Amino acid sequence: MISAFRWFGPQDTTPLSYLKQAGVQSVVTALHTVPNGEVWTEEAIEKVRRVIRHEGMEWTVTESIPIHESIKLRQGSYREKIENYKRSLANVAKAGIRIVCYNFMPVLDWTRTDLYWKLPNDSTALRFDQVRMAMFEHCILKHPTAGVRYPQAVLLEAEEFYASSTAHQKDSLQNAILKGLPGTVDDLDLDTFKSMLAPYRDMTRQDVKANFSEFLKEIIPIAADLDIRMAVHPDDPPYNILDLPRILSTENDFIDLTTFVDDPANGITFCTGSLGAHPDNDLIRMIERFKNRIHFLHLRNVRREPNGSFYEDHHLEGSTDMFAVVKTLVELENELGYELPMRPDHGHQMAADLQSTTDYAGYTYTGRLKGLSELKGLEFGIKRMLRL
Repeated sequence: MISAFRWFGPQDTTPLSYLKQAGVQSVVTALHTVPNGEVWTEEAIEKVRRVIRHEGMEWTVTESIPIHESIKLRQGSYREKIENYKRSLANVAKAGIRIVCYNFMPVLDWTRTDLYWKLPNDSTALRFDQVRMAMFEHCILKHPTAGVRYPQAVLLEAEEFYASSTAHQKDSLQNAILKGLPGTVDDLDLDTFKSMLAPYRDMTRQDVKANFSEFLKEIIPIAADLDIRMAVHPDDPPYNILDLPRILSTENDFIDLTTFVDDPANGITFCTGSLGAHPDNDLIRMIERFKNRIHFLHLRNVRREPNGSFYEDHHLEGSTDMFAVVKTLVELENELGYELPMRPDHGHQMAADLQSTTDYAGYTYTGRLKGLSELKGLEFGIKRMLRL
């Protein structure tokens, strides 16, 4: 596996020199200052690429060229935004960047109820808690369908938790859920968030899937001509929240993906955390089934709980058998004849990063460095075991 690491550009508190010291070969980044839906220019791409090359690394994966909400809804200026997307792909290809990670999640990217949940060893982790999510939807947002979507026992617990919570606890929950992806999407306020949810109120899961299919039919032929591999990221969490349709959560969803446009350029970011949070997903079977469509790897581990809650565990621990996953991926790479870029994800806040107030939750340097070291050590041991 090619060692990769996400970097949020010059404003990132983790300098590129740290990535080089960690043995990173591939920098995963994007043009974080370009507004969503606008064209990425050749000049702006080359400026970032030169900075990375100056440190002796390559920008090989774009994560991501965000998809404008109008495209997901197929409303308003979506035709213009699709054309902008095509132009951005062409400019990325001119810079030699051949993998584009993206997602089609409505309104929110990955969603957590706790950004700094304390673990027994005093480090902190990202957490998604069903009761706290129900509390936000039912008691803070007052979403009209929350009362029928959650089990009554969960709603009762959420109401009790809300009644006993301080104003600070309520604000922390709201801020965690409305937190924009660092360097990419601005944080939202409650009124703006409500207005963004409204257009999806009458849309079904099949409606959003149909819009995704139409997007792929326009984009994938362009990507294939440019020798770009599109790698869609699974939904996170891998089930509906806020009554927003999620369309890339299960094996069957990815079967649909590959049939919408049957082209190797139409591929997957195989995220073991997002897929592993769904108890019905068999990750080994999915690797074997979609082996020719996996273009990028996010390796992390979550610990599932019976009620649908989960938290980010250590990279080699949790509900996913990471040994089996990495062994299957090593065998896949041997079969394919090339390595896949892999980055650790959602590392714990630990050590000196606990004193930092500027690092992004889930993207602190030390926690991800620990994850990268563990994953590369596991890969090394498996290759020796298999005599590869």
